[in-house]
Amino acid sequence: MNTAITGRHMDLTDALRAYIENGLRKIEMHFDKVIDADIVLTVEKHRHIAEVNLHANGIRIHSREASMDMYASVDAVMEKLEKQIRKFKDRINRHQPRRVRDAKTYDHAIISMDEENDNGHGETTASTQIHRVVQREKLPMKPMNVDEAVMQLELVEDPFLVFLNADTSQVNVLYARTDSTYGLIEPEF
Repeated sequence: MNTAITGRHMDLTDALRAYIENGLRKIEMHFDKVIDADIVLTVEKHRHIAEVNLHANGIRIHSREASMDMYASVDAVMEKLEKQIRKFKDRINRHQPRRVRDAKTYDHAIISMDEENDNGHGETTASTQIHRVVQREKLPMKPMNVDEAVMQLELVEDPFLVFLNADTSQVNVLYARTDSTYGLIEPEF
């Protein structure tokens, strides 16, 4: 397992590092292969925050806890992580396997935009605005059905999840609503 432990606004002691690695060994037993574990420990005034990002078996699990003591924060985040893993494993065990589907073909179109606007007469207009992308993120598009996507969204604690719907073979967006329900955005062609 690749473990990266980072301390922000604090000195990371060997005892704390060993304590965290011992807690991760307990979590590692739940998975066939744990690829990465990123742990960030932060001290903000009187709050000690422990944050863990775990990448295992093709899923990402995020957990964050804060308390007045760093060891208590680490214990709480490991307990929360283990609870999320148990919940995930229970859902996997209850899940019905997908049936084999025929290979589907995909139609695609390539759209390109030039930096200059063409008004049809070979002239360019001067009122073009240049938009800047400040962050770019690549997402793994593992095909999953809506139930699996809901489970993944609950694990990562993000406001939305972009996924490839295995039932429709389209990219969908699943988001959490304020009334503890979920919304699904599907493309319309």
